[in-house]
Amino acid sequence: MAASETSIDTRTPEPVGAKRRPATGPWVTAFRKLVRDKAAMAALLVFVLIVIGCSFASYYASNVAHTLPFSSNLNGKVVVDGVEQQVIARSTEGLGLGTTPIGPTWDIHGYFLGADDQGRDVFARMLYGGLNSLWIASASTVICLLFAALLGVTAGFFGGAVDAVISRIMDVIWAFPIFLLAISLSIVLINTTIAIGPIVIRSGSLWLPIFIIGVVYVPYIARPIRGQVLSLKNSEFVLAAVGLGVPSHRILWKDILPNVATTLIVFVPLMMALNMVTESALSFLSIGVQPPDASWGTIIQDGQNLLYSRPMVALAPGLAIAVTVMTLNVFGDGVRDALDPRSKLRIGGD
Repeated sequence: MAASETSIDTRTPEPVGAKRRPATGPWVTAFRKLVRDKAAMAALLVFVLIVIGCSFASYYASNVAHTLPFSSNLNGKVVVDGVEQQVIARSTEGLGLGTTPIGPTWDIHGYFLGADDQGRDVFARMLYGGLNSLWIASASTVICLLFAALLGVTAGFFGGAVDAVISRIMDVIWAFPIFLLAISLSIVLINTTIAIGPIVIRSGSLWLPIFIIGVVYVPYIARPIRGQVLSLKNSEFVLAAVGLGVPSHRILWKDILPNVATTLIVFVPLMMALNMVTESALSFLSIGVQPPDASWGTIIQDGQNLLYSRPMVALAPGLAIAVTVMTLNVFGDGVRDALDPRSKLRIGGD
């Protein structure tokens, strides 16, 4: 007689009334890991505060400081601690020649960081300049990532002649030193009106540095995107989809682009930081943001002749750039760690 086979369920039964945890996707897992990163969250908080502060530039200039940040105020006066002072006073050093702008009053109601050589409120200009610097860095990052994603995905997915043509064009741009290329384009285009169909970019517009900075960094993003797409094309799940006869456009939309999206997201804060430094360098050389607009780079240029008498004019925007770039880099590292599937999720002290 054959012995009857029995199976014993060794699984621990769930308590009565217990609710199962809903399955979490990779995006939710990455978000939770990012939130647990204290350094990244602190950096994000500082960056948000900088953005909010710059957003109140118009309100501060009009209703708090009562200054005109883009108009000269050589004969203006300001009350500091109940004493009326000249915004631009005659120099008392040496032969008494020249003038000296008022230094930091540390009074939020006017000339908190002092004045530049035109009698303009440095703090008010910093808020306006920060708004422009943040806008240029953000817009150029979007343009760069869009073009890089389009070219990188197209070259990697279709391959052949398409890949060869796009790769050679990227190699030509890659061959130029990045700042030399940006400076050359800025010098050529800064006083030129660009018309692309219905889109018209006039000389002196903020869209000129946005376009220039966005274009020069495209090869540096398109190349890793192309390499990732080539790797994905040879992965098992894509080869299986091809074997099952799944259309190419569906493979591209469902399998390739979602994996590329994580890489693009990681690049966002890092490219914003890099683009902000590039914009500041171009503006410092007078080939970026043009008057009457201002950016942190142009304010540093305004203060280079006042480094010995009023160093805060140049130091304040320089520190603002350094802090903003540092917060973006720290937050970018946190985003990268959260979206990296190879990094281990640490819980508690494990």
